[in-house]
Parts: sequence; C-alpha cells; structure tokens
Amino acid sequence: MAGGRRGAEHGGMDRFPAAGAPTTGHLRVSDAERDAVVARLQEAYAEGRLDHDEFDLRAHLAMTAKTRGDLDPLERDLAPAPRGAGRPADGAAPTGEDRVLAALSHFLGVPTLFVGPLIMMLTSGKRSAYVRRHAVEAVNFQLTVLLVTVVTFGLGGVLYALTWAVAAVAAAVALAGNGFRTPWILRLVR
Repeated sequence: MAGGRRGAEHGGMDRFPAAGAPTTGHLRVSDAERDAVVARLQEAYAEGRLDHDEFDLRAHLAMTAKTRGDLDPLERDLAPAPRGAGRPADGAAPTGEDRVLAALSHFLGVPTLFVGPLIMMLTSGKRSAYVRRHAVEAVNFQLTVLLVTVVTFGLGGVLYALTWAVAAVAAAVALAGNGFRTPWILRLVR
C-alpha cells in the first residue's frame, strides 16, 4: 500500500526533474528562439559554411524544435566566422568598398539582368555579408521582372523601365550603408 500510495502522492511527476536541476536541454523553446537559430543558420549559409541541403534540413529542424536540446546541435559546429580584412564586425558599418560593391551589384542588373548581380554575389558576396545581401536582393528583383516578362509573353517588359529607378534607389541606399528590401518580388535566392 505504501508503494501505491507513494506513486499517488507524486502524481506521476517523478519523471520531471527537481527544481534547480541543470536541465536546460529539456526546456521548451519559443518562436523567438527558433527564429534566432534560423537567422544564424542563414548567416552561415550566406558565408558558405553550409550547403543548400544542409541549410534546408537544419532550418526545418529549427522550426519544428520543441526543446533547447533540439536546437543546440543545429549550430554547435558553426563557430563564428573569423574576421578578415574588409569584413565588418557584426553591427559595424560596412566599409566604403563594401558600399560601392553593393551599389554596383544593383546597377549591374540593369544591363545584364540577373547575371551581373549573381556574379557579384558569388565573388564579392563571399567576402562581405553586406555585399551579399544587396546582390541577393538585386538578383531576386531581376529574376522577378524576367519571370513576369516571360509569363506575360513580353508585356511585362514595360517593367524594365522601372529597373532603372529601383536600381538607382537601391544603389543610393547601399552607398549610404543601409539595407534595402525590394517590395513585391519573389525571393528565389537567399
């Protein structure tokens, strides 16, 4: 009777750890914690430390994680990237060279469609996350305009007149050292 009574007293709660026990791996995670891990995975992907399939898998696991123990392994092998020449520290202003290259990635989209910004993303984007963000934005904008033109059998070509204006605004924002996000475009490249 004492054994049955003891189980009833605890109400089946003996499977939960005692208060103060070091069990952070079993704590439930919030959406904000999941989003923070996905943001760090995106940075690692942008820096080339994860390939596309690895990023997709880890991002999916992060978004479906229930506990901190589920999140910890997803970024354990992603030590912070070393700071090289021309790579600003997190939160630091981009260098003058980074700002010029970011602006150039927007301007190159006008005569070359998505090819110029793609080349900037694959070359200078490896060295600078700032340049990569702007080049990715330019690639996505140019791909969106191209797809609209193809889908509308050329009628969307009228949108190419807008590319000059959007490229000029985006380049000015890039030269100022700020981020730019084009509204109403497909985000095909990340």
